[in-house]
Order: sequence, then structure tokens, then C-alpha cells
Amino acid sequence: MARLRYGGQALVEGVMMRGRGAIAVALRTPDGRIVCETEPLSGTFRATRWAKMPFVRGLVVLYETLVVGTRWLVRSANLAAAEEGVELGNGGVALMLGITLAIGIGIFFFLPLFITRTVLPTQQGLLLHAAEGIVQVAIFIGYLLLISRLGDVKRTFMYHGAEHMSIHALEHEDPLVVENVRRYPTAHPRCGTEFLVVVIILSILAFSIVGRQDILVTVASRLILVPIIAAVAYEILQFGARHEDNPIMRAVIRPGIWVQMITTKRPTDDMIEVAIVSLEEALKADGQEIPAGSADFPRTPYADALATLAVDGAVGAEPVPAPAADPGDPDATR
Repeated sequence: MARLRYGGQALVEGVMMRGRGAIAVALRTPDGRIVCETEPLSGTFRATRWAKMPFVRGLVVLYETLVVGTRWLVRSANLAAAEEGVELGNGGVALMLGITLAIGIGIFFFLPLFITRTVLPTQQGLLLHAAEGIVQVAIFIGYLLLISRLGDVKRTFMYHGAEHMSIHALEHEDPLVVENVRRYPTAHPRCGTEFLVVVIILSILAFSIVGRQDILVTVASRLILVPIIAAVAYEILQFGARHEDNPIMRAVIRPGIWVQMITTKRPTDDMIEVAIVSLEEALKADGQEIPAGSADFPRTPYADALATLAVDGAVGAEPVPAPAADPGDPDATR
């Protein structure tokens, strides 16, 4: 049975799966229910042939992942906080995420530049950029180790593991039941962590070609090259997904697998149930068959759960678009 490539994202007490033309979300509410929703991946540009071209399709997928992922991250946080009667304001969250993104780019792309230029003021060429890459990796790993000690983040990393494990089970055409899913590893070669590792490697090579320039030229080149590097990294990961048995590709993805020892954790059974529901809903949205013998856990539509919570005064209802078919076919990434 032919399968599309599925990818996903861990949310606050939930999982989002991305298929061909839609995303599916499953969340665990404070009262223990699983709520789910599907949402089409739509857009005028996405439906054009340009959006499917190599190096362009990666940017389309990354943009959708950022926008849709952020939206559902906010919704999942609101749902998880419903028991305390707390609602996160969309404007405030958007501002916080924008500031976080700017800080992230500054820390991971520009701070290493300034550190290496300070420590190695006269060095040029590949050695300088290799040193910059080492600083990037050190900051990246240190950041992950630090946040992984936070309780809420650790639970999100557990849902991340559940997402990967359920996708492994689907790719082996196993019935989606907890016992089967639990047999698989939490790491996956198409994880977004792999993407970040490949971006760091490519940035070392790309920035070494630019060479040592005036600081303003260097900063401008970083801003211009970041989306290009991201597009190339996406294509490398898609090539690697088609040639997973190639020893060169295994070597390329190995560092990302190691990093996933931090960003994924073994989930509990109830987390695996959420991941299974999300994947099953994504399969149904794409018109794909769910493997025979898969679990059919009780689930409540997201809109119905919001209506209940709105009556209780915890969370305001928000419109959710109805699922729709989409002819686009960019591969999933996480």
C-alpha cells in the first residue's frame, strides 16, 4: 500500500500531523479527553506549479509549518490552560513569538559570528567558519540541554517522541496500537532536528565561500543566505529520505539522530494514544486507509470541546476552517 510521507510537530499536550493537503491535530484536554481537528493546507501560491519546484517547495513547507504550527501551538496552550481559566492573547503570543524568533536568529547566527571574530580577529577562510560552526553547535546543544530540564518542555519532548514512534509504525504498515508503536525508537531521520543540524553544516560551507567581509556586508549576507540554506537543507533531507540505506546519507543524518536524544523522550501510553489519533485523522483527511487493526480511541471534535469550555468561561471559541482537498504535494517535514 503506497504511503505519503507524514511529518508532525509536538504541541502542548498534543501532536500535529502534516499530510499531503491537510494537517490533523489531537490534543489531550485537562479532563482527559482527546480532541481532534483537521485543517486544509491552502493558499493561492501553494496550488501553483512553482510551489512544487525543488528549492521553492521547501520554503513553502517551512512557511506553512511556521504559520500553522504557531497557530496550533497557541490553541493547544490555551486548551491546556483552560482548567486554570487562563487564555493566552493571540496578539501577545504573536509578539512573544516574533521576539523569540528574532532572538533565536541573533543567538544562533550572529552571536557565533561576533564570538569568532573577537577570538580570531585575523583568521580567515574555512577555519574561521568551522570555528563559528562549533560555537553554533555548542550554543544549540547547551540551549536544548537547558530547556529539557523544564517540566513542561520535557512533556513536549515526550509527545515529540510519540509522534516519531507512530510515524515509524505507519511506515512499517503496522496497526496503529500502543503496543506496536512502543516498539519503535523516538528518533526519526526526517525530524526538524535533522533539518537544523544540516542547516548548521551548510552554513559553515556557505559562509566560508562569502569569506571575511565588512561587518555590515557579513550580516547582510547572513540574512540573504539563511532562506537559501534552508531550501537546500530541505532538499537534502528529502533525498536522504529516499535513500536511507545509503551509507553517505546515514552519516549525514547521524548527528541529528544523536541530537534527538535530547529533543525526544519515551512517551507514556496516553501520549501515544494522542499521536495515534492525530495520525489517523491525517490519513483520513488525505483519503488514505488506516492500517487494519488500528486502535479507535474515543475523540471529540475540537470545536465541540471549545464550546464546552466557552460555556464554563475558560476559553473563547474561535473559528476552525473545514477540511478540504488540496492538490499540492510538498513532502512533510518536522
